[in-house]
Amino acid sequence: MPSISPVSGIARAADELSAKVGKPLQQAQSALASKNYAKAMADVNAADAISGKTDYETYTIAQMRAAVAAQSGDTAAAIKAYDVLIGSSRTPAAAKQQMMMAQASMAYKAQNYAAAVPAIQRYLKAAGPNPQMQTLLVQSYYMQKDYKNAAAAQQQQIDAEIKARQIPTENQLQFLATCYRELKDPGNETHAYVLLAKYYSKPDYWAALIHNLAANPKLPEALQLNLLRLRATTGTLKDPSDYMDMAERAAQQNVPQLGVNLLNLGYRNGVLGKDAAAPREAKLRAMLISRAATVKAGLANDAAAAAKAPNAGPALTTGYNMVLNGQVQPGLALMQQGLGKKPAYPNIATIEYGMAQMDGGLTTDAEKTFDMVQGDNGERDLAQLWELLLTKPASAAK
Repeated sequence: MPSISPVSGIARAADELSAKVGKPLQQAQSALASKNYAKAMADVNAADAISGKTDYETYTIAQMRAAVAAQSGDTAAAIKAYDVLIGSSRTPAAAKQQMMMAQASMAYKAQNYAAAVPAIQRYLKAAGPNPQMQTLLVQSYYMQKDYKNAAAAQQQQIDAEIKARQIPTENQLQFLATCYRELKDPGNETHAYVLLAKYYSKPDYWAALIHNLAANPKLPEALQLNLLRLRATTGTLKDPSDYMDMAERAAQQNVPQLGVNLLNLGYRNGVLGKDAAAPREAKLRAMLISRAATVKAGLANDAAAAAKAPNAGPALTTGYNMVLNGQVQPGLALMQQGLGKKPAYPNIATIEYGMAQMDGGLTTDAEKTFDMVQGDNGERDLAQLWELLLTKPASAAK
C-alpha cells in the first residue's frame, strides 16, 4: 500500500501504510476532496480504531485528522491533531512552526482565547518575535480581561521596537494606554500617552497627558510649579488664578525672577490684567520685581556661599537665579556643582537643571538633560513632555 501524505514532504520513503489503515484513509481523502467533512472524519476515526498501528500509521492518521478538522472548522480536533504532529520527530522544524502558527490562529479565530495564549507562546518561543502573533497574544489576554498580562505583552513588544529604532504603531500605543486605564494605573497610562505624543503628536494626547499628570496623586509637590508651566506653554492654562498660583510658587522656591517672567507671560497671553483681579495681579508682580532685584543684588555673595555649602539646595537655587539674570554659563556651572552634592530628590533636581538650560536658551542641552530623567512618580513623564515640547513645538501648540 503506497504511503499517504496530506502534508507534503513529511513521510519517510521507507514507511508504508497497511491495507487496513490505508483503505479508510484513502476514502477520507476522497471525502475531503468532495468537502464531505463528516464522512472524511468518520473514515479517519475508522483508521484510528484499528489496533496494532505502526508509528508511521499513527502519524499519517494525525495528518489526515488535522487536514479534515482544519477545513471543516473543527478547531478542537485540529488543535489536538497538531499537538501530535508537533510532538513527533517526523515533522521538520520549519513545518512544526507552521503548525504552531496555524494552531494558535485557529484557537484565536474560534474565540478560544484560553487555548490561544499557550499556543501563541509556544510558537513565539520556537520561532522568535512575530508582530502578527504578538498582536494576537495581546488581544487574547485582553479578551479574557487579563489586562495585566495584556499590558505586559504589549509593553514588551513596544520596548523591543523602540530599542530597534522602529516606531510603534499608533494602535499599539492606544491599546497599551487602554490596558493601563483598565488596571487603574495612571502612572503607566500617562507614560503610554507620552509615547503617543512623541510619535503621533495630537491635541487629544496632550490634553490627556496633562490631565493625567495633574490627577496623579504621586506627583511630588515640588513639581507642581513645573506642571503649571507645562500647561502655560501648551496653552491649557486659562484661569488668571492659575497664573497667580504659578508665580507665587516660584517665589516660594526663591526664584522670584521666574515668577515675574511667568506673570509677564500671562499678560502677553491676555489672561491677566483684564478683570477685577487686575489690581491684585499688578501688586503681586510689583512685589516679585522687588524681590527679584534683591536676589540679583546678592547673587555674588549667594554664589560664594552656595559653592561652600555641603548640601545641594543653595547651589541649585542660586545657580538658577544666575541663569534667570543672564549669567547662564556661571549659573549652570554652579547648578552642576549642586547636582554633584547628591540632592535628596535627584530626578527633580535634574529636571530643574534642564529647565534652567531651557530658560537660558540652551534647548539642545535641555533636551539631553530631560532625556536622562528617571522616576515613576511623574518625574520621567514630565521631563519627556518638556523634551517633546522642545523638539516638536508646532505639534504641541495645536
